[in-house]
Amino acid sequence: MSTRPEKHSLTLRGHRTSVSLEPEFWQAFRAIAAEKDIPINALAAEIDEARGVDRGLASAIRVYVLNHYRDGAKIPQEF
Repeated sequence: MSTRPEKHSLTLRGHRTSVSLEPEFWQAFRAIAAEKDIPINALAAEIDEARGVDRGLASAIRVYVLNHYRDGAKIPQEF
């Protein structure tokens, strides 16, 4: 199952920030960025801009990854 979160640095709009995610989420996040043919920092910036003030960046990335794969599998949002 999941291991402990790993902290990695990202650059968002010229500023460095650290994000802690489980290795499985980092792997999926990198795969999505590669699929979209954009750098991981650019994808993180998109997610950061779209997230609400009540959600941290790590949580926003997890939800983005979940939704990406759920949408690909055509799983209804209520599940």
